[in-house]
Amino acid sequence: MGRGTVVVGGGQAGVQVALELRRRGEREGITVVGEEPRAPYQRPPLSKEFLAGDYDVGRLAFRKPEYYAEAGIDLLTGERVVDTGDGVLVTDRGRELPYDRLALATGAAPRRLAVPGAGLGGVHHLRDLTDAFGLREELARARRVVVVGGGFVGLEVAAAARAQGKEVTVVEAADRLLGRSVAPVVSEFYRRAHTRRGTVVRLSASVTGFDGEYGRMTGVLLDDGSRLPADLVLVGVGAVPRTDLAERLALEVDGGIVVDACSRTSRPGVVAAGDCTVRPHPRTGDGRIRLESVPNALAQANAAAATLLGQEEADTSVPWFWSHQGDLTLQIAGLSTGYDHCVVRGAPDEERFSVLYYRRGELLAVDAVNRPADYMAVRRALTVGAHIPADAAGAEVPLKTLFCQRTAV
Repeated sequence: MGRGTVVVGGGQAGVQVALELRRRGEREGITVVGEEPRAPYQRPPLSKEFLAGDYDVGRLAFRKPEYYAEAGIDLLTGERVVDTGDGVLVTDRGRELPYDRLALATGAAPRRLAVPGAGLGGVHHLRDLTDAFGLREELARARRVVVVGGGFVGLEVAAAARAQGKEVTVVEAADRLLGRSVAPVVSEFYRRAHTRRGTVVRLSASVTGFDGEYGRMTGVLLDDGSRLPADLVLVGVGAVPRTDLAERLALEVDGGIVVDACSRTSRPGVVAAGDCTVRPHPRTGDGRIRLESVPNALAQANAAAATLLGQEEADTSVPWFWSHQGDLTLQIAGLSTGYDHCVVRGAPDEERFSVLYYRRGELLAVDAVNRPADYMAVRRALTVGAHIPADAAGAEVPLKTLFCQRTAV
């Protein structure tokens, strides 16, 4: 028996690597070490259902605590890897973890604003359960909430706060919401939809600081000189991959731990998966992209486990993602980056529509708002290599009836 596998990171990707190793018949030791003091859990509900106040935290767990022992997985919680040696990791408790194979699933940390007052009480970030508990407790007492950042997490929290009757303002530095992820028509839809529900949306507005008294924030300062009174602020301006350990291991890092389609890093015997990585485009194999989603974490983790066992299986699955913002459900399949044309199906004003993205006539992706059939049809088409012609996609007929052979590009 060798020294087995150590997985650093107790999130979705890390746990999946361990589970997939066992599923594929790995018999040697597997250790998962995570910094958080609790067993691994789901994160997507933290910005949605959890904030409602009546969500049972037990529902977040990936598995029952006894499952890991029964599966022969040593789960170490509340420990952080602080040093590396030749085939061994050392935690902040002085524990040595020797390994033959190593998987890094270190995740990402919330990006913080480097402005005066950013450390005041009442300024929150949301990445883990501790953050969520603090946010939920203060949200229950708050009257005026400011969300800094018009991305998915920010809009999900804004929707949850409005559902509790709070006065909510979303401040976004760009000229539209979700600007890095969706077409302008979808951005404008979400601006109008949140506004209809009572949220104030301020675009092209940057935060220059927070003021307060007695150590607690009382207002948000903007670059136009205005001030937004606030009892609570959620800063949701993206995440930064955690690459410190990878750098100590001399792995290639470029905006994330660089991996290939099989989750291999630049060092043999070391794989990486999840939010800490940058990877080739899953459909074309080109470039380096970073995907923050549960489906990507799972797909990369499965590829990582296969690689560690010498059963290399490249991940070429279709990326998909979802966002629940109150009664608005957005489902995305594919990657729209580089699109040159899009087709709208349905009526955005009716809050049930989809947008299909194309490049040189080739179907790339779909954004579907409260329109799951369109989402499923495009995801299926991309998976099997079928095509949906742009000139037919706007018709009010089921997309699944429009499949044809992929157009040559």
